[in-house]
Amino acid sequence: MVEANGAAIDVLGIGNAIVDVVSHADDELVTELGLAKGAMTLIDTEQAEAIYRRLGPGVEVSGGSCANTIAGLASLGAATAFIGRVCDDQLGQIFAHDIRSIGVTFNSAPAASGPPTARCLILVTPDAQRTMCTYLGASVDFGVDDLEPDLIARSGVTYLEGYLWDPPSARDAFRRAMSDARAEGRAVALTLSDPFVVDRHRAELRAELESGRIDILFANDAEIRSLYETDDFDAASAQVAELGLVAALTRGASGSRVQRGSEVADVPAERIGEVVDTTGAGDLYAAGVLYGISEGFDLETCGRLGSITAAEAISHIGPRPEADLKELVAPLLVGMGR
Repeated sequence: MVEANGAAIDVLGIGNAIVDVVSHADDELVTELGLAKGAMTLIDTEQAEAIYRRLGPGVEVSGGSCANTIAGLASLGAATAFIGRVCDDQLGQIFAHDIRSIGVTFNSAPAASGPPTARCLILVTPDAQRTMCTYLGASVDFGVDDLEPDLIARSGVTYLEGYLWDPPSARDAFRRAMSDARAEGRAVALTLSDPFVVDRHRAELRAELESGRIDILFANDAEIRSLYETDDFDAASAQVAELGLVAALTRGASGSRVQRGSEVADVPAERIGEVVDTTGAGDLYAAGVLYGISEGFDLETCGRLGSITAAEAISHIGPRPEADLKELVAPLLVGMGR
């Protein structure tokens, strides 16, 4: 697996600092709003206000894909930190409070001016699919100056959120973070986040993967197939295998594949209850896998940890864990003598 080299922090996440508003909605509303069901759509201030007015009662909870993963890692008992840009407003205070309250190091100073803190309006339809409308707000100004080199140097893995690849300044920050981590002998992980991210930046993302600066890749079925422009999951899996990195590829109810070169572990999905909301399933899957990597577990165990933590995510509304993930995975680890 990837060596953490005695880092004081197991995983540092760099991504969008977002507060989610999760609301139940029917398919008709999703269609009426012109949204792509099950996908993420970037929206501006006017759209955010218009969609919010159409939603029913909602639950506000701190989110953001990478931040959710870091929250999951904290619940598993890992030492974690997060870097993300917030504004000095109510949602910024909520985000900072929530992530610090679970033991995550969060030093990012709130911006005194500029766009407000990002928010994501999530419409959960009766089939538990989530349609996300994201207003990036303060996150669009994320740049090199927001990085904390000391945290990167102290972190076994720096985990980068693909959603933040769009703004040029954030892209520059990601490249600096990768360089800084590699200079310290640390590992770099990247999640592709969404097919639209891949569609917009395919050539750049493939170049980064082929550069050897990324050690761990997370992608779902649609993302990895988009990356290699194929309808065949196995063909895409074979292409990423040539890079020799750890790739954790999720397939919804079909489980996941965790691979490194010719070493492949196909892991079934777990079910710990009724599927209520798929929001955050991929984020918590990444938490399980990254925890396994930080502990030096084999690929299959990493995948099984991801399946368990993802199952917890879909058993309730909201993207952050409600159960104690450390207790949830304990039977697996006890069986391994850990």
